[in-house]
Amino acid sequence: MQWSEEEEAAAKKKVEENSAVRVLLEEQVKYEDEASKYWDTFYKIHKNKFFKDRNWLLREFPEIIPVDQKTEQKLRELSWDHAKTSAADGFSRMHRPTMPQEKNHEERCGSSDSQSKAGLHFSNLDSKEHRKGPLKTELFPGSNATFRILEVGCGAGNSVFPILNTLQNAPESFLYCCDFASGAVELVKLHSSYRAAQCCAFVHDVCDEGLPYPFPDGILDVILLVFVLSSIHPDRMQGVVNRLSNLLKPGGMLLFRDYGRYDKTQLRFKKGHCLSENFYVRGDGTRAYFFTKGEVHNMFCKAGLDEKQNLVDRRLQVNRKKQVKMHRVWVQGKFQKPLHLTQKTSKLVFSLLSHG
Repeated sequence: MQWSEEEEAAAKKKVEENSAVRVLLEEQVKYEDEASKYWDTFYKIHKNKFFKDRNWLLREFPEIIPVDQKTEQKLRELSWDHAKTSAADGFSRMHRPTMPQEKNHEERCGSSDSQSKAGLHFSNLDSKEHRKGPLKTELFPGSNATFRILEVGCGAGNSVFPILNTLQNAPESFLYCCDFASGAVELVKLHSSYRAAQCCAFVHDVCDEGLPYPFPDGILDVILLVFVLSSIHPDRMQGVVNRLSNLLKPGGMLLFRDYGRYDKTQLRFKKGHCLSENFYVRGDGTRAYFFTKGEVHNMFCKAGLDEKQNLVDRRLQVNRKKQVKMHRVWVQGKFQKPLHLTQKTSKLVFSLLSHG
């Protein structure tokens, strides 16, 4: 739903008022340095009772469900046809006068046919160029899976278990989930529905760009980033998104949903809780940022991802008992890692075709 001009003006005025007084710099440093401690305390107090299970995830993000095997095979065949065409184009370009470089904005989805000799080499080469870490042939949690998901900031598992419930019918799938609050990860592992055969929960700070993941780069089909990025300092967000982009395989999707500008949560903050523009600290020491659609677009596109969806979800909640209207605002996006043949890959494919 759209806001009236009066409602939007009132929201802007409220934000100006509650951000007029900023938290002292030394306090801001403490909230940054001890961020994991505040979230650990949060989960020790609330356990898994604070947030409801996100059963809406599959409705908003059907990409979480593995593609039907027949459809996946068709995508591989289409990708291989594209590889052959690109190789032929590359051969043709080598035998014609040099022309100014053309920008290619074509979107490509799928992966090469792993049963084909050329496709196998193409896959190996692509992984080497997009990955830092152990080779795909090495064993790691979920190494035998054909469809892999990572949820960043899993908390006590309010997304994990609805997803695992769905993946029961997809044994070839594997779910990774991480949080920098060790108490939250422990709650996930102790849950009766946790299955180590199809899920790996681990403690991880996504802001530490040098910290390794328990799997190689470039293997994830889906990354779920829901109400997580808002808790990170704005200066560190781009680095986090860049790192996550490296974890996706070509054609992989990053699914995002978080607080939008002028959400009721932002309007409810009192003076003295503002850390920086549109960034606040709650009474328990946890933090929240409120995004615009443009900010989300810029951040993910700078990480080399293609925007497939980017929308502002506005909803009106009414407390009939108190006769109070509350505007909820969220930003939701879907961003895909492009599948493109590098010059080196094109030469390899052409070589394999010519000797096949």
